[in-house]
Amino acid sequence: METTTHADGRVELREPEQLRDSPLYNEDLAPVAVAKRTWSTWDYAALWISMAHCIPTYQMASSMIENGMSWWQALGTIALGNIIVLAPILLNSHPGTKYGIPFPVFARAAYGTVGSNLPALMRALIACGWFGINAWIGGHALQTFLTSLWPGWAELLGWFGGFPWNDWPEAQWFPATQWISFALFWGLNILIIYRGMELVRRLERFAAPFVLVMTALLLAWAIYAADGLGPIMAESGLPAGEFFAKFIPALTATIGFWSTLSLNMPDFTRYGRSQREQVVGQVVALPSTMTVFAAMGIIITSATVIIFKVDKPISDPIALGGMLGSRAVIGVAMFTIVVATLAVNIAANVVSPANDFANAFPGKINFARGGLITGVIGILMMPWELLANADRYINGWLVGYSGALGSVAGVLIVDYWVLRKTELDLRSLYVADGAYRYERGWNMAAVYATLAGAGVALLGAFWSPMRPIYDWSWFVGFGLAGGVYWLLMRGRVHPR
Repeated sequence: METTTHADGRVELREPEQLRDSPLYNEDLAPVAVAKRTWSTWDYAALWISMAHCIPTYQMASSMIENGMSWWQALGTIALGNIIVLAPILLNSHPGTKYGIPFPVFARAAYGTVGSNLPALMRALIACGWFGINAWIGGHALQTFLTSLWPGWAELLGWFGGFPWNDWPEAQWFPATQWISFALFWGLNILIIYRGMELVRRLERFAAPFVLVMTALLLAWAIYAADGLGPIMAESGLPAGEFFAKFIPALTATIGFWSTLSLNMPDFTRYGRSQREQVVGQVVALPSTMTVFAAMGIIITSATVIIFKVDKPISDPIALGGMLGSRAVIGVAMFTIVVATLAVNIAANVVSPANDFANAFPGKINFARGGLITGVIGILMMPWELLANADRYINGWLVGYSGALGSVAGVLIVDYWVLRKTELDLRSLYVADGAYRYERGWNMAAVYATLAGAGVALLGAFWSPMRPIYDWSWFVGFGLAGGVYWLLMRGRVHPR
């Protein structure tokens, strides 16, 4: 036997050093030894608390209010979406804890030792976009903080456009110092990446309670300034017909929000002390935290209409923070946003693509270099354009990629749970001539299923008669890809 199976079901290689010469192996992708799997229930709860307490969560909730939903319509949509996405998150978390492997290595079982680069790079590119979005938000918060300290900072160096071709009429223009703030925050992310996963764990533990307490204080101020919850809760929201038309894409967007982590949770659960601890930590923290934090964002956003006597809710928390008056209050608010954004960006948008790029070029790219590549691509994806308006953010970005990632999730779950019954050949995941070589390293059944699911799910983005299917893109991609994969692979796969 090349592996040891412990009493709790966790598996590890007996002599992993024998794989060091394999082109599919490096230290960042190697299975974690059981003795080094130290993450507890609190570590997973803190991970989700810190990731959920972020500006994109606030903006997603506030955008629903901006689009006409009442507080209870928006909150119900977000709660339901997070309960649904918890299922694929937990299903794909299991192999990480059992075998100590990251997501791209897990994907080799279904897609092949070479073909795993398809889902890994799909996930990585989306993470790069999210990295850029959070880096832009963090840079904006840093810009507001510096402007509160020095009012002349914003106009110090003039203005600069958001396109390389600044004469285009669509170009967004920002103060030149905002680009400096963006670069500073981006560099802070890269610095933490180069310090490694242990610093990431400590950052998540600090950020989780700090951000929650500070947001609770902002919530208390909003309720006080709006003369209680009564005026906030009085909004009637959308009538049934209009609500359902906006509910479907909003629900899909909510699921799409964490469909990234529904794939790459093995990157974190590989460090888990037990299946029970990672499951309990995630079940307790994800739905509750997302719902509570979204509720805070919904109440605060709704209160801005009453507090500031404006016609449209203020959905941007950074803009709201800049309106609080006192420099000290603005400084604390912006520092909180910086900490929250930094924590979620490292955990949700760097760990996975760094491993994914390392999987594509294991001999040349390690975790730190993969993180740097993520940061550079994040800039090239122009995050300021993805955040230009609520429709582009929800219906374009979140709904758009959810169909593609839902297709990958369908293939992985059917392969691991239905066909293989959770049994993998750990050594073969790291060698080119093992059980997962398929056809020159590609399992074309997984590729065809993924392309079919993603293609049908995303067709409505380009062809209006298929738009209703696009609004359900995650569900369509997940169900179609999983079904096609099962049909193509039944009878061909046996456990181990």
